[in-house]
Amino acid sequence: MFEVLVYVYENYWRGDACPELSHLSRKLNAVGFDPEQIEQALQWLAGLSLASTQTRGIELTPPQEHTSTAQSSNSLRVYSVAEQDHLGAESLGFISFLESASVLPASMREIVVDRAMAVPGRPVCLDDLKIIVLMVYWSAGVEPDSLILDELCDTANRVAH
Repeated sequence: MFEVLVYVYENYWRGDACPELSHLSRKLNAVGFDPEQIEQALQWLAGLSLASTQTRGIELTPPQEHTSTAQSSNSLRVYSVAEQDHLGAESLGFISFLESASVLPASMREIVVDRAMAVPGRPVCLDDLKIIVLMVYWSAGVEPDSLILDELCDTANRVAH
């Protein structure tokens, strides 16, 4: 499923540039993705679209740009036992890192958690969580900061300059 999501991210600049799911399904089939993987990815994208639609009234920009919809600096997100088990310590730590860097506002964090909980298997591996975060930014039409984008992208094949 994540290979399909990466393909969608790389080939459609923003969520609103992506074709309807039925048309996207045909394109993904033509590219040669496994039909089961396509179906899983399309269901996941439909959930992402629904979560994004439900938060349209909530600002999806980084916290320093928020006005009245900003989460209080005194607030604390407490993860349920099910969320802790499903996300795992590594993924929860990464979400915390993004929040502390002020690049993942509370509204986007909640979509990330929702979409991570929709992924089968536990705990969610960090590489998969990074793809989820990228897709949440993509769906919101927000381009992550270049340093965060660098952190989210695969570093396995990079050569030091």
